[in-house]
Amino acid sequence: MIKTAFYDAKEYDRNSFEKYGHAYDIQFRFLETKLNEDTVALAKGCDAVCVFVNDNVNAKVIDSLYEMGVRLIALRSAGYNNVDVKAAFGKIHVVHVPAYSPYAIAEHAMALLLTSVRRIHKAYNRTRDFNFSLSGLTGFDLHGKTVGVIGTGRIGRIFIDICRGFGMNVIAYDSFPAKDSGIEYVSLDELFRRSDIISLHCPLTDETRHMIGTEAIGKMKKGVVILNTSRGALIDAEALLEGIKTRKIGAACLDVYEEEADIFFEDRSGHILNDDLLSRLISMPNVIVTSHQAFLTEEALNNIAETTVNNIRSYYENDGICDNELCYRCGNIERCRKERKERCF
Repeated sequence: MIKTAFYDAKEYDRNSFEKYGHAYDIQFRFLETKLNEDTVALAKGCDAVCVFVNDNVNAKVIDSLYEMGVRLIALRSAGYNNVDVKAAFGKIHVVHVPAYSPYAIAEHAMALLLTSVRRIHKAYNRTRDFNFSLSGLTGFDLHGKTVGVIGTGRIGRIFIDICRGFGMNVIAYDSFPAKDSGIEYVSLDELFRRSDIISLHCPLTDETRHMIGTEAIGKMKKGVVILNTSRGALIDAEALLEGIKTRKIGAACLDVYEEEADIFFEDRSGHILNDDLLSRLISMPNVIVTSHQAFLTEEALNNIAETTVNNIRSYYENDGICDNELCYRCGNIERCRKERKERCF
């Protein structure tokens, strides 16, 4: 029996993880709290921990887990910016879910865009009050508009396909352009200058943190629409708010937020929100915020559970070798030079 402490557990996680866990003799200890320096002791007696995007797996947490005998950190997400992979190297192996449903994320990005530009959320609220006025609901056609996609991995390319279906012109930026993709790649500056809509689909790294800031916004078209379904810290929220207030940014659709860790995934409707910046963003009539729900489809939840459980099983049954390991040693964290034929350490 592989004992796994499952942090930040939600109701929608349990069924799928219990199903696959029983099938492969993995026992999950479901914990509602997030993993951090104060809660790491709850993993005592476990072989592995399973974490999500807002768990804080820093060097101190990793050292504590290692001292308790934990040898595997299983992310149930694709992103891993919340895990100090460098600190984990040589102590604890880290695995992730590289692709659970890129369609879920890409489709949610388009849903946010359509909701925003066609004022669907405003119309919904009006008609529930029997207000059928069309005043203030004028939108614009997506057909013929230029969308700039930053990041052309699985999700970014699917979003591009959706945009092309609407007859949009697509340009893109990626540090590692997809070969033979038919995508028009441009520099970031050109993307900022030409795009009517900008959608972020890249990972959060030291290089991409606050890539949308005051300088970048200054290069954009007046009235640009910004979408972010990737990681909150890709955008400097203060600069975003200022861009909205000065009418430089026409609309913002955010499924993620830099300081979301202590806010998202919980019902805070009966409380005063202490984050003034998020409160001000939500109060803007041209801002839509969803609480990191782009991944939340039945297909994605099933794939996340199946892949995560298989990652755990693979590690313990294959002498520490797992196809989805994140290995700091090789420089290219997601694509180890060993091609998963031997242990990274």
